[in-house]
Amino acid sequence: MSTEPPAAAQPFQDLHHVAPRDKAEILAQALPYIRKFHGKTIVIKYGGNAMTDPALQQDFAEDVVLLKLVGMNPVVVHGGGPQIDEALAKIGKKGTFIQGMRVTDEETMEVVEWVLAGQVQQDIVGLINFAGGKAVGLTGRDGGLIRARKLKMVDKNDPSKEHDVGQVGQIESIDPSVVKALQDDQFIPVISPLGFGDHNENYNINADVVAGKLAEVLNAEKLILLTNTPGVLDKNGHLLTDLSAREIDELFADGTISGGMLPKISSALDAAKSGVNSVHIIDGRVPHSMLLEILTEQAYGTMIRSH
Repeated sequence: MSTEPPAAAQPFQDLHHVAPRDKAEILAQALPYIRKFHGKTIVIKYGGNAMTDPALQQDFAEDVVLLKLVGMNPVVVHGGGPQIDEALAKIGKKGTFIQGMRVTDEETMEVVEWVLAGQVQQDIVGLINFAGGKAVGLTGRDGGLIRARKLKMVDKNDPSKEHDVGQVGQIESIDPSVVKALQDDQFIPVISPLGFGDHNENYNINADVVAGKLAEVLNAEKLILLTNTPGVLDKNGHLLTDLSAREIDELFADGTISGGMLPKISSALDAAKSGVNSVHIIDGRVPHSMLLEILTEQAYGTMIRSH
């Protein structure tokens, strides 16, 4: 299979050449999906190119608003890796990673908070509101949403060895009541992956992990992870459109899945095993890929099933 963004993504730019009958057909095909997912929660992890390219930002905001308008409950969890790296560079620091997790000392933590809860979150809230939605920004502190403790990272090759990654958090618990209250009032929650500890300390948490855990706690119908790849690729670069838990374990074991994909796939798998009906890893570089994934039969990425 080709790893190029699907050709079907192109016509979104200008629809004048599409015959009215074809437009009606496209809308009619979306109906069963709109009916099926009405009233259901969809957790979306927003990151990668979809988050930095202005045209794709607008597409994303429009998709989220449309999902809300047709009766679904989108919840956005965002990352901000490139923006954090940019801000760190300005103060002469370089980000370091161990097993896909950002090492976060005190100075880095201040930058992470400022970038995520300030700049990035407010940009997304503004985009969604501009597209006609009602977005509200939250961090893990708001309404006691995300309690965390320091992450103990075991070396993947030597289980007796632990890495100290600083103020990186592991989720202890999620209290979704603030998210539910906002949903009930027709707001779209936009969540920064920051948690707090027993002594009021701050923690930076991997956004994929937060999205996965939140999807579990909210009993979400779907978890959608937007990435910079067409989905999960095999060793030859071919897209794997449908994966079971067992197949994913094999891909971990032979090293096909590594680096930044590790926390992403682990969270996806945990969510699928914990009752989230389907988890989709999709290409955020394709215009409106989220709508194509949710409202059409076509697979636009990798779907992960628990069995």
